[in-house]
Amino acid sequence: MDSTLRDGEQTSGVSFLPHEKLMIARMLLRDVNVDRIEVASAGVSEGEKDAVRMICKYADSADMLKRVEVLGFVDGGRSVDWIADCGGKVINLLVKGSLRHCVQQLKKTPEEHIREIVKVLEYADKKGIDVNVYLEDWSSGMKDSPEYVYQMVDALIGTNVKRIMLPDTLGIMNPLQCVEYFRKMLKRYPDQHFDFHGHNDYDLAVSNSLAAVLSGAKGLHVTVNGLGERCGNAPLASVQVILKDQFHAKTNIAEDRLNEVSRVVESYSGISVAPNQPIVGENVFTQVAGVHADGDKKNNLYCNDLVPERFGRKREYALGKNSGRANIMKNLEELGLELTPEQTRRVTQRITELGDKKEIVTQDDLPYIVSDVLKHDTESDKVKLINYVVSTAYGLKPGANVRVEINGKQYEAGATGDGQYDAFVKALRYIYKKYLDRTFPILANYTVTIPPGGRTDALVQTVISWHHNNGLLRTRGLDADQTEAAIKATFKMLNIVENEQNK
Repeated sequence: MDSTLRDGEQTSGVSFLPHEKLMIARMLLRDVNVDRIEVASAGVSEGEKDAVRMICKYADSADMLKRVEVLGFVDGGRSVDWIADCGGKVINLLVKGSLRHCVQQLKKTPEEHIREIVKVLEYADKKGIDVNVYLEDWSSGMKDSPEYVYQMVDALIGTNVKRIMLPDTLGIMNPLQCVEYFRKMLKRYPDQHFDFHGHNDYDLAVSNSLAAVLSGAKGLHVTVNGLGERCGNAPLASVQVILKDQFHAKTNIAEDRLNEVSRVVESYSGISVAPNQPIVGENVFTQVAGVHADGDKKNNLYCNDLVPERFGRKREYALGKNSGRANIMKNLEELGLELTPEQTRRVTQRITELGDKKEIVTQDDLPYIVSDVLKHDTESDKVKLINYVVSTAYGLKPGANVRVEINGKQYEAGATGDGQYDAFVKALRYIYKKYLDRTFPILANYTVTIPPGGRTDALVQTVISWHHNNGLLRTRGLDADQTEAAIKATFKMLNIVENEQNK
């Protein structure tokens, strides 16, 4: 069960708009094919209600309504009414799974809490709502008050509860404890369906999830990119691949859509995925060391079962001071460039020099490095910036005047925009539309980084991704001025596109 839209939204600073929730829910149910999704907490807000209504309406039309679940509370039936009003059919009822929570937070005896739970179960049954139950703080309950946990589960057995969900709410368990606690639960309740819901405070959510499965858990809770309160939950992609590759478990997950849903959630949440995050991180299929690239060439000696094509991605070979000749050759092969051994040596030397300066070199930069190193007599750039002026003034929109040369002909245009770079790009778009009758690539992502230290004269690296030919084209520019760095990245992109056009 994916809880990105409920527990994932409890990540600090994350709040999805209703239409964003709908898009993520559709991807999870239809494309990634998770078994269930938890989409909200009942009674939070009107915006939340709108989102749940939209999701339930979509799921109902696609015959998937029973796969949509909403967190609810022991509140006399208000949560049940809220869910029913949204068109939902499943409530995940949050009850106390430790004596400390029951007595100190609710100020109730276990018997009082059980009576209130039973009333909600009976009411949900009358309203036609299926019920699963969370035993909140179950891991602490098993550690400090196991008899209370058993008292709660004893009361639930024989009711209309479908699943009992066992969360490590505070993320305090280790895999050995997880095995111990699950075995105790299943020894006492061998026919009960138990889910496990892991939190990552000790970086053990994935390990605990696997321990739970090996000990008899029938369901696991995950989130896209590991979003969730505090340190987050078990990441969907990581749990999937470990279950499949290490334990040969069969699931319904479409692995080739995991990266796509990760990117969408990253965009909507504003929480960046770490470059080294397994499966979905930017760098996880990038070989840096030259010896690894050499090994890949010799029967994939440095590859494992996590091949990038499995996830709709491809392997890349980084260019830098550690890359060596093998990495260079791999990138040259992909670009269709053939160099002599001496030329390859000189290109490798230049890339190593750039790496020593901590400049990032991409495959898109490689043709320019080759051109520079080999000192071609002809200019390689088909698109050249002749001159430009950008301006900004208080109370006025920024403007740009641009003159460029494209395949030997010069063009000029001016525009205003929401920023200096926006104005610059709008002027270029005008030139491409009016004089060339061509579509200018659409910007997909724009990031700016500077070296640590906070110096005002630090170099700025701008990385821009563009939609091009049903894919993404990423270029980088480096300069002391952010706008100039962005312009450099833009002209790298334009020359790549122009070279393709001329071919």
